[in-house]
Amino acid sequence: MEHTTSTWRPAISATLHCLTGCAIGEVLGMVIGTSLGWSDLATVILSVALAFLFGYALTMRPLLRAGLTFAAAVPLALAADTVSITVMEIVDNAIMLVIPGAMSAGALSWVFWASLAVAFAVAFVVTVPVNKWLIGRGKGHAVVHEHHGGH
Repeated sequence: MEHTTSTWRPAISATLHCLTGCAIGEVLGMVIGTSLGWSDLATVILSVALAFLFGYALTMRPLLRAGLTFAAAVPLALAADTVSITVMEIVDNAIMLVIPGAMSAGALSWVFWASLAVAFAVAFVVTVPVNKWLIGRGKGHAVVHEHHGGH
């Protein structure tokens, strides 16, 4: 099954792409929320919102550079990233919430950063097979592949 085997590499690439956008938004949201002493719920909501914003923006950037209009790029970004970002955000935020002291440690604590690193690592491992499944069916990042070389 060459096609099945060949979807692992793009799945890993798509997940790294997703992780980059999620990490930017997640870190920014966690740092803002914990620094301002917000509740866990408010911090998670901000982090998730920013993760989606940055995830979609990173997908749209090469689409816009390739000449697509904003109106054409938005639905492609939504189709490419929504499932991947959703899975990643559920996993990494759940881990941050279950690690004792992670959310209350604050942005200057090694506990916060170590917990976030563990959360991202686990979310990556969980999300790769999801992206493999999507790409194997012509969905997820497969929908933007032709516009920016699958990166």
